[in-house]
Amino acid sequence: MAKKREITEFTIDPAAQQMLIRANELGIGTAFSRADNMAPCNIGAAGMCCKQCGMGPCRLTKNGDVGVCGATLETIQARNLTRAIAAGSAAHSDHGRDMAFTLKAVANDQTDGYRIKDVAKLRQVAGYYDIKVEGRSPKEIANELADLYIAQFGQQRGEVAPARRATKKRQQLWRDLGVIPRGVDREVVEALHRTHIGDDQDYEHILQHAIKTGMSDGWGGSMIATDVSDILFGTPAPVLGQANLGVLKKDMVNVVVHGHEPTLSEMIVAASQDPEIIAYAKAAGAQGIQLSGICCTANEILMRQGIPAAGNFLHQELSIMTGSVEAMVVDVQCIMQALVDLASHFHTKIITTSPKVKIKGATHMEFDEHHALEIARNILRVAIDNYKNRGEVQIPNEKEDLIPGFSHEYINYMLGGSYRASFRPLNDAIMSGRIRGVAAIVGCNNPRSKQDYLHVKVVRELLKKDVLVVQTGCGAIASAKLGLLLGEAGLDQVGAGLREVCETVGIPPVLHMGSCVDNTRILTVLTQMAEEGGLGDDIDQIPAVGLAPEWMSEKALAIATYCVASGAYVIFGGQSPIGGMPDRVDDSDHVLKYISEGWEKLYGGKLEFMPDPDEMIRATLAHIDKKRAALGLPAWDPNKFGKSGDSRMNDLEALPLEQRREAIYG
Repeated sequence: MAKKREITEFTIDPAAQQMLIRANELGIGTAFSRADNMAPCNIGAAGMCCKQCGMGPCRLTKNGDVGVCGATLETIQARNLTRAIAAGSAAHSDHGRDMAFTLKAVANDQTDGYRIKDVAKLRQVAGYYDIKVEGRSPKEIANELADLYIAQFGQQRGEVAPARRATKKRQQLWRDLGVIPRGVDREVVEALHRTHIGDDQDYEHILQHAIKTGMSDGWGGSMIATDVSDILFGTPAPVLGQANLGVLKKDMVNVVVHGHEPTLSEMIVAASQDPEIIAYAKAAGAQGIQLSGICCTANEILMRQGIPAAGNFLHQELSIMTGSVEAMVVDVQCIMQALVDLASHFHTKIITTSPKVKIKGATHMEFDEHHALEIARNILRVAIDNYKNRGEVQIPNEKEDLIPGFSHEYINYMLGGSYRASFRPLNDAIMSGRIRGVAAIVGCNNPRSKQDYLHVKVVRELLKKDVLVVQTGCGAIASAKLGLLLGEAGLDQVGAGLREVCETVGIPPVLHMGSCVDNTRILTVLTQMAEEGGLGDDIDQIPAVGLAPEWMSEKALAIATYCVASGAYVIFGGQSPIGGMPDRVDDSDHVLKYISEGWEKLYGGKLEFMPDPDEMIRATLAHIDKKRAALGLPAWDPNKFGKSGDSRMNDLEALPLEQRREAIYG
């Protein structure tokens, strides 16, 4: 039997450790303890089990094994991986579909509480698709844009419209390889069809459609979701926020929103500021309402409203165990069914709101954008009424300030101002070597690894090597809890060149770019960097790497796939879902090699799995340096830059004043 982990092996977060101690005292299980108790199936974990028809399940455990139908290991692994990518793409893209329908309803005055907050973004996005903006009202433009976006889901032929926002070179490559999605739903359905019993049986052919399916997310549903969220709720710009369980308040009604749909969370934010609702809370004996978020909903309201984040994925149970949460309001994705049983030990109400998600034993208050504000008020009233039922409260003190909200629009602005907004300063900093390269560190928590450890270790080590880090999702909250998302934070641990850039521009060394769907912002940044010049003419030439150190969801696999298709090198920590077993070395790594070496030959990007964080860091730096060399850029030199800008100025500073003047002025 495997040794049970100590609490300090579960998480690096002191707040989480405190709550896990409480869980032990109360005899309550959590995802952490369940991960220890549930040994993973090594056959299924390696993608060697097929259960897609009634003749199985077929487990291929020995050399030469095939399924009842004759399916080989590589066919089964490719099918399993493609189905996971299809599910992840469906989840993100369904979010985008709902956002598009909300935009349509707002444009036609059919909603309660929503309005178009960013008209400039609306006009900019409309311009990508040649939608006429001059002489038209925002609602007229939004109506046509909504129709275009809704059509992308059911479109049967042609190309999804957002794909035209990639570089010209990348678009041509995709056309040559036949992987531009025709429509979001079209590709997800075909992925399921191809992987049905008796269908596609060439693993390379299957995985080509996996690329097409993943792209329907990144260059389809997710990009649509980000665009519409910005238009309706405002394009993020830096704000001050806080993160960790210490944001919960003993004397206030605590409402935690958890999931992924900003349509719900934005209305709860608005309702919580209603004087009538505040008065209702005070009449119940509280000082007011404290909202906070978990998971990607946390990122959505954090980067736009400054609403604090109670934590990332593995904090959902821990927040309830503080005894201070009146209601956890959930919508879709990453919501543990264990919450209802856990909440029965406390007073917390679990409130489901999506027509797609119900949990047995939870309170269901279905959300409808047409009556959004009133439903949000009703949800808050239920939470307020529950305040009187509190028992013992134990809230950790830990919380950290952070600056979220670095949209690609704001990065453009911060580098050049209103009249000279440009990615040129960023490209120049990379070309000179002040910034060695860029790492996008994204993704989930996984209770099978130490919470936040891999995220934070990789971030800290790359910062020391002058790598600028951008983050989304639960990875961003991990860094926030360690104080790495502040301008003054971590700069004593940052390489001299990167520190110089951060201090000059006034940015943190880690840029928070939003929720998981907002990984499309990273694609946009990389595309703009390529189009700016000096770093090649496509994403695959830029010294950049994407990492998901603690991944766990099918959505993460979809993100990885569309990033690979876009030309990025992507590294995942933890277990590969298609890894080989020691006695299967002859044929158990064909698929694993193909998504690395095969995809790299086709797209310039590749996907690899590395459980060891030191190996992740080494591979990241090696790739960045390889891309620098291919561009003819100077090799990274940690001693070249310093307090005054470059090595020559450092030498001059060491001279006596008169000699320094003579050296400078002659």
